[in-house]
Amino acid sequence: MWMYASTIFLSAFLLFQIQPMAAKWMLPVFGGSASVWTTCMLFFQSALLLGYLYSERSVRRLTPRLQVVLHAVLLALSTIVLTVRPGVVRDWTGGHHPIIGITAMLVVSVGIPYFLLSTTTPLVQAWYARGRKAALPYRLFALSNLASVLALLGYPVLVEPYMSLRGQFQVWSCAYYLFALMCLISAIRSLKAGAAFKAADESFEPAPPPGWDVKVMWMALAACASILLLAVTNHLTQNVAPVPLLWVIPFVVYLLSFVFCFERDDWPRLPYWRWMVAPTLAGLSLLLLKNRFGGLIFTVAIFAASLFLCCMFCHSELARLKPHSRFLTSFYLMVSIGGACGGIFVGLIAPMVFTAYFELPVGMAFCAILALHLSRGTRSVRHLARLVLVAFGAFLVCLRLFAMVSGTRVMARNFYGSVRVRDEFPKSEPAYRVLYHGSIVHGLQFLAPQRHLEPTCYYGYASGVGLAIERSRKPGMRVGVIGLGAGTLSTFGRQGDYYRFYEINDVVIRIANTEFTFLRESGSKVDVVVGDGRLTLDHEPSQNFDLLVLDAFSGDSIPVHLLTKEAFSIYFRHLKPAGMLAANVSNSYLDIKSIVERLSAYFGKEAVVIHSGGNTEDRTLEATWVLVANSSGLFEALHIKSAGGASGARTVGDVWTDDYSNLLHALQ
Repeated sequence: MWMYASTIFLSAFLLFQIQPMAAKWMLPVFGGSASVWTTCMLFFQSALLLGYLYSERSVRRLTPRLQVVLHAVLLALSTIVLTVRPGVVRDWTGGHHPIIGITAMLVVSVGIPYFLLSTTTPLVQAWYARGRKAALPYRLFALSNLASVLALLGYPVLVEPYMSLRGQFQVWSCAYYLFALMCLISAIRSLKAGAAFKAADESFEPAPPPGWDVKVMWMALAACASILLLAVTNHLTQNVAPVPLLWVIPFVVYLLSFVFCFERDDWPRLPYWRWMVAPTLAGLSLLLLKNRFGGLIFTVAIFAASLFLCCMFCHSELARLKPHSRFLTSFYLMVSIGGACGGIFVGLIAPMVFTAYFELPVGMAFCAILALHLSRGTRSVRHLARLVLVAFGAFLVCLRLFAMVSGTRVMARNFYGSVRVRDEFPKSEPAYRVLYHGSIVHGLQFLAPQRHLEPTCYYGYASGVGLAIERSRKPGMRVGVIGLGAGTLSTFGRQGDYYRFYEINDVVIRIANTEFTFLRESGSKVDVVVGDGRLTLDHEPSQNFDLLVLDAFSGDSIPVHLLTKEAFSIYFRHLKPAGMLAANVSNSYLDIKSIVERLSAYFGKEAVVIHSGGNTEDRTLEATWVLVANSSGLFEALHIKSAGGASGARTVGDVWTDDYSNLLHALQ
């Protein structure tokens, strides 16, 4: 059995290693938007579904010998495909259709190898189970999920910090060649019995095929767990705290529930998982009212524990309903379809249908319905208590939704996240309007007309960018800004100045023009360009900016491709010789300051760090900016250097590039 187990373990490990590698490779080409990650994940889910479909059709329709021959040919073809390195297809971006470009690049570069890896778990289990009455193939499924957990945890800790992206692909390719050899050996071993396969098939104990009602339940349980996983991840990273790599925790919890439920047969039979659904959902509903309960760690732990209990319910029911090993490929196919449906709902449907992150309440309601359905026929007091708790949880969820909608002027949602605009009327203080992206403030404007053009948030007069503009002001000043927000920086514009904003999210542009007046009341000429800042600048002629502002860094969704050596070379091309680069490095979780400092030192530039405190009277927030120029003489001439601190960068050994970045080491 060790060969089958080793093959499945390695295939699952490689599956979860290639996903972050491929997505990271796409970012500089298509921009660091959420749609890049979403498209990559949808591609991988689709490839996984096709792999399970291939396994099911192969086992059901082909003879054992033909199965092995076909799979051997595909394995050989996949190893040939790996000789096509990512750079060969990287230049084609699909024109104005990035989804087509991303999909095409993934298909050409890793599509066939990923497809073959996806087929391994169900196919090798079927080979192992054939002719073995006492076989326990479902334990191999638990093993594959354990390998996925190790790959998921290992990439940011052991792979990304120490290897360039090119080196990662090379090592992954070598490991894939080993997998192809092991898979071929496993296939040949399954044929050793020769004609005994037919006799083994006939020796199987009679087992009726599962009906469609059971198959639908498989899909529903898998879809519910998938929705809850993605919904909890979105809620944590958008509404609780935008902590980088926080998405790893829900994913590990989700995979571990598979391991526990399929490793042993006694765990799924325990009735506790059904009993725990109602109190878990009720507690989760209470938590939704506040977003946080205690500190950040405790809040995340509660969300993770709730997700674990709900996933244990879904996956224990899956394990309890798993069919005879003769039908395991059909089982995995239905589970894959359910998981893909959950991903499509959260990744595609929810952003188009919902104006905020409402998929978590939907997933909770779906989980409650499944629990009630599977418990139907019970008339005990315990069952009544569960109904009461579920109803109470639904009531709390409705209160939460009402609280989110009431008092909010605008709520909008797309691939780039959820934004909302609220009017605040604090006691004995001026009223103001605020723009949120998730839980992060992205703009604020006083409602009183006489205070419309006061700079607020991170852009006060004492902030780094405020000093850079005010102390380098001259007639016809040209300023470029990556990241629009509410358009606050345009308040610094004077007659004859030119401000050019680059914003990837068209919803933010619409809100800045309709809900705020910064742009239309600015004294300067203002242009807003739709698109990723780095990619747009790369295709534009030199803009000769006096100042270029980087203000697109927001918590977990930090666009790494804006902080690489290649990106900074583009920025400096658009600056005048005496121009200045200003980067907003304010972040509670990432040390962006050091990254910018090291890049500045790499290009031989001088950097000054300016930290400004917040003020409730003018509604400015605590902010840290790094100003970068060709020489310190410019800072001294503008009296800026005395307002800040010198750069702390001493080495350039860990400068980020498109081929290397280390998010883990950037954590504060």
